[in-house]
Amino acid sequence: MVTMTARLIEPLGLLHGIQGRFACEAGLALPLAGGPAAFSLCALIDETGRRIVPVHDIPGDWAEPLSWITTRLPEAGLPPGVLVMGILNVTPDSFSDAGRHEHAPEALAAGYRMLDQGATLIDIGGESTRPGATPVTSDVEQARILPVVRELSARGAAISIDTRHAATMHAALGAGALVINDVSALAHDRLARGVVAQAECPVVLMHMRGTPDTMAGLTGYGDVAVDVVRELAWSIEQATLAGIARDRIIVDPGIGFAKTEAQNLELLRRLPILANLGCRVLLGVSRKGFIGRVGGASSPTDRLAGSIVAALPGLAFPDTILRVHDVAETVQAVRLWQAIHG
Repeated sequence: MVTMTARLIEPLGLLHGIQGRFACEAGLALPLAGGPAAFSLCALIDETGRRIVPVHDIPGDWAEPLSWITTRLPEAGLPPGVLVMGILNVTPDSFSDAGRHEHAPEALAAGYRMLDQGATLIDIGGESTRPGATPVTSDVEQARILPVVRELSARGAAISIDTRHAATMHAALGAGALVINDVSALAHDRLARGVVAQAECPVVLMHMRGTPDTMAGLTGYGDVAVDVVRELAWSIEQATLAGIARDRIIVDPGIGFAKTEAQNLELLRRLPILANLGCRVLLGVSRKGFIGRVGGASSPTDRLAGSIVAALPGLAFPDTILRVHDVAETVQAVRLWQAIHG
């Protein structure tokens, strides 16, 4: 388990698919999270600093962290392979869809459409966590989402619930939800860890500092990638101490949450460092503000191309979950990526 003072190995010099396999067979690279991607260089990070070495020069006393980043990550109770998770916000103030799915009939139609387009999971949220959003009570949140959860799960859909509230988690799991996705990494509600531990369900722990209202002022990092890994490691430790099985935990680097535009881009460049956590990875970049600023698209609905490009770094891992608004287009992009890289 990674600790706040642990050694980390950051994979560098990535090779994808067939190229990665050839490099591993030649002894020039090692598999990232079991492959098919591989890395030929790495940065060794400890209390003395950071040094870059070829994989064949990794010292023997780094064997334990090396095993973390080369071993296949747990599937966390979900199907293997790259999964596309469709975003379904049942709120009046969603940043991306202006409340188009606020009412149950519209939300259900959107959910069925995502399933037809190839989504494996539908992530349903009843409280907006965009900066400046008005918090809602658990009762309001449940009134919005539970009819949708019941209907979609009854039709066989795999449902994830995007919530910070323990009572909502409990009610949604009872209504048929399978996964809990908490932007606070189960820190917002003191009862949340107990609910998840008792349910023995998969859970997504996202990195965020503060709250949606305060996070913009909490972007002071020494090294954003290293700090995110170590802070997520603390969240994992708290979850496991509460009885949540480590192999049920999924980690999300929290792109857009308590990060500047430059920090979001750096995290995406350095995403393989998350392998040190030994957990499946969820990546949510869809329609985020930094995509609009970099790509010149002021409206969230005009950020499709940028969203797909920003999601592609997640495919370094064999079992990444991509959380997206545009399901059909993302499924197509993943299939092409996999076909190109073999």
